[in-house]
This record gives sequence, C-alpha cells and structure tokens, in this order.
Amino acid sequence: MAPTPKSLKLALAQLNLWVGDVEGNVQKIIDAAVQARDELHADLLATPELSLIGYPPDDLLLRSAMPRVIGEGVQRLIDEVQGITLIVGLPEYVDDGEGRTIYNAAYVIRDGRVIARTRKQLLPNYGVFDERRHFRAGHQPTLVFEQGGVRVGLCICEDIWGPNPAAAARAAGAELLLNINASPFDIGKTADRRRVFAARVAETGLPIAYVNSVGGQDDVLFDGDSTAVDGTGHIAFAAPLFEEGVFGLSFVDGRWQHAEVREALPIEAAVYRGLVQSVRDYVNRNGFPGAVLGLSGGIDSALVAAIAADALGPERVWGVSLPSRYTADMSNDDARLEAEALGIRYSVLPIEPAFETFSATLAPLFEGRAPDLTEENIQSRSRGVLLMALSNKFGHVVLTTGNKSEMAVGYSTLYGDMCGGFAPIKDVYKTLVYRLAVYRNSLAPAAQPVIPERVITRPPSAELRHEQKDSDSLPPYEVLDPLLELYVEQQLSIPEIVARGFDEATVKRVAMLVRRSEYKRRQAPPGPKVTNRAFGRERRYPLTAVYGDI
Repeated sequence: MAPTPKSLKLALAQLNLWVGDVEGNVQKIIDAAVQARDELHADLLATPELSLIGYPPDDLLLRSAMPRVIGEGVQRLIDEVQGITLIVGLPEYVDDGEGRTIYNAAYVIRDGRVIARTRKQLLPNYGVFDERRHFRAGHQPTLVFEQGGVRVGLCICEDIWGPNPAAAARAAGAELLLNINASPFDIGKTADRRRVFAARVAETGLPIAYVNSVGGQDDVLFDGDSTAVDGTGHIAFAAPLFEEGVFGLSFVDGRWQHAEVREALPIEAAVYRGLVQSVRDYVNRNGFPGAVLGLSGGIDSALVAAIAADALGPERVWGVSLPSRYTADMSNDDARLEAEALGIRYSVLPIEPAFETFSATLAPLFEGRAPDLTEENIQSRSRGVLLMALSNKFGHVVLTTGNKSEMAVGYSTLYGDMCGGFAPIKDVYKTLVYRLAVYRNSLAPAAQPVIPERVITRPPSAELRHEQKDSDSLPPYEVLDPLLELYVEQQLSIPEIVARGFDEATVKRVAMLVRRSEYKRRQAPPGPKVTNRAFGRERRYPLTAVYGDI
C-alpha cells in the first residue's frame, strides 16, 4: 500500500495593513482567513510580519495601552478564526520583572488557541530599519510545527537573510521554510530577495514560501512580491507587485504544484505602480479629500499630476498654474493640455501681484543691491503661499514636485517649491522621471498622451529668470545622476568617484552642493523610497560637519 502523500494547502495573504489600526488589521486578517478556507480550501494561512499592528510601528509600540490592544486583537483571532491554521505577526510584550520587553513575534493559531510561537532572531538596524530601538532578539531555535503531515519551519523577515535560522530549521526536521515579511521596495529588491532565496536553498535544500506586505506607509513602500521557491532554487510562484490578495499554493511531497509566476515588470512599470500606491495610501489614510499641486508645464509636475490622477481619480486632483513674468507661453499651454488630458480640475493664479507686493515691501532694505537668487526664491515662495492657502481652505494636501536630483543638490526653494505635505518623486532621479513620463504615455492611446511630447523633449527650466535652464546651474542630468548614485547611494569618496572617470572639479562641486543642502532636506516633506538609499529615514547625516573628500 502506497504511503499517504504529505500535502499542505498554503495561502499567502499579501495584505495592505494600516500602522496602528489593530482592530482594522484584525478584521482584514479574519476576512483573508475566511477567503483562504472557503475559496482556496487552504489548511494554513500566513500573514505578513507584524500584521496585527502594521510596519513600521516605531514608537507606537511604547504607548501604554498597546499591550492590551494587541492582546485583544489576538483573542479575537483565537475566537473567530476557525477551520484553518493562522500565522499572525505581532509585537509580543513580556514583563520579565525588570521592565517590559518587546519581541517581534509570530503566533500559530489553531483550534481556538495559540499552539506555537516564535520570535525574530535577526533584528535589522540599517537602511529604513531601526528594530533594535524597540525589540529584543529572540534566541530560541527556529520554530518547526506540523501541518498536513509537513514539518514547517517558521521565521520572520530578516531571519532568512542570514544562514543560521534556516539551518536551525533544517536541523530540527523542517521540510518547508515559511518566511513572513514586511520588506520594503526598491528598484533592485526582487533580485536581492531571489539571491537570498537561492543562497538559503543551496545551504539547506529546503523549499521556501515567502509572504510580504503591500502598500505605502509614509516614506516606506511595500511591494508584496510574495514568492515560492522549490528545493532547487527555481521560482515556482510569484505574486503580482503592488496588488493586495490571498494566493493559494499546494505543497505535495516536497514540491509545489500548479503554481503561477507573474511576468517580471520593467523598472518603469514597477516604480510607477509603487508611486501611485504611495500617493493613494498617504492621501486616503490621512483623510485628505484630494490633492493640489502646482502645474508648471514642466515634466516633474506633469508626472506628479498623472500619478495623483491615477491614484485618486481625476476628480480629486487640482492642478494650479502659477505663472510669473518669466513663464513661457509654451509652459502655460502645456500645463493646460496636461490637465485636460488627465481630466483634473485646473486653475490659473498668476503670482505677479504677490511678487510685486513682496518686492515693494522689501525694496527699502534691498536698496543698492542687484537682483539675485533672492528674487527668484520670492517667486517660488509666492507659489508656496498660494498653494498652501488652497490646501487650508479646501483641505487638499499639497503634493510637491521636486525630484531626487534636485533634492540632492539643493536645486529647490525652501518654503517654495518644497512646500507641501507629500513628495511623490523625491526619490526619483531626473533621468528616471523622463522614463516614467514615457511609460505613462505608453498607457494612453497613441494620439492622446497625458504628457505632451515637447514637455519630455524640451530642456528643463525653473523659469525664475529670463531664459533660465537647469543646465545653467547643474551638470547635465545624464552626468549628474550617475555621479549622485555613486556619492549618495554607494557612499563612495570623491577620489573613488573621480577614479570612475568623472571630472574632479564637477565631483567636488556636486559633493559640496549635496552637503550644503542637508538642512533643506531635513525640512522636506516625506515621500516614497524607490532607490536603495533614500533621503530621510534611510540616510541620516549631520547638519553641521566637516568631512573633506570622504
């Protein structure tokens, strides 16, 4: 008589969870469990890391009521999830007699009780992560439990990035490694994850199931990318990027059965989807009725307007043209054409009256001094005042339109074009902005691009003085962006960058601009991370420091 096959029907819940909304997250987990049980006929449902509270919870973990709220959430799951085994991520509070300790934990809930629990062993403290601020590392061996005759090793996020937890699971008899995550997106993250999966499979021979969060959380973006890998390292399943869902998999006698793999997305498609997701979640979760932005006729504001319209619907987006004496007729025409193509609300508010009033007010103190950058910034700040007035009166959040190239070197005006509540493209280099604009146009009918072709092809300009172009102040973006990637993201020294073939004077000038602009970036609104080192949470430099060529 043939032995009964070991069979596990697993569901991966790729969920968009709200930080702090324990009650809402619990309901979302319950709904996922019902779907997994009744529609997918799953035996086991895995939810993401810290799914009960959302990620990253930061100092919300320290609120005095949080242990009680988490406990109530766990109890509700115990009471209401029946007929399926559930894995839920949560902060676990332990009073050890010397104070309260918090672990990043996962519970296995079955038949109305917690049958097993584990604690994250490897706590990341780099990039956007700051887990050692709040959590203590778990030191018990990797949890192995049985479901459907299959011995499952359960670990949490970073635990799969090092060899020891997976090796411990293998040593304890695991036949499948299940990894729950809140893993942020960046352009190269899918490839990074797959390299890690390949390494763990090569070391242990264990198949892997990986489930991840999806959605935007302030300046962090989660892409999902939930994945199943077989014992040879082959990708057997990959969930869509930036799509919430519950996905069913069958694991029979050590192999994945009939799984599907999504097609890999081009970089432009993945980044654009992520930016849309981040704007949608930020605006909706913070209760804004819509978004307003300055629509200049340039490529940055055109791209942000398209992102906002796709995220919120055109009826919730308001583009405002704020022309000055230096604004070209072409720019005014293009701003109008962009608004019409997207179907968003459009208004024109000339800034000349405000600029003249500010200039007249300051004239006695400026007497004898020639116009300079000051007058350029007054124009930009006049626009900021008007946009914030609309925000205050109508409740819309102001979306800033600066890109990473500009933010890096300070080619922006504090309290002017930096004024706003959310910055969708602050981590997008200018050269990628152009690629994203072309990509967005590719989604529209050929005869109806949402971004006019000449907006993409004309030389960029801030239009704050006569015949101004970005290239008057900065190296060409084709030079600047690769240089910034080496200096900001790879953190190479000036001599190392020069050795890569860049002009020494240009490198020194750009490095000086990056350093001098730190105080501006510290005051910039949040925006989604898409590169491997974003300004803000991920890159923390002193405002006042001397560090030469390093």
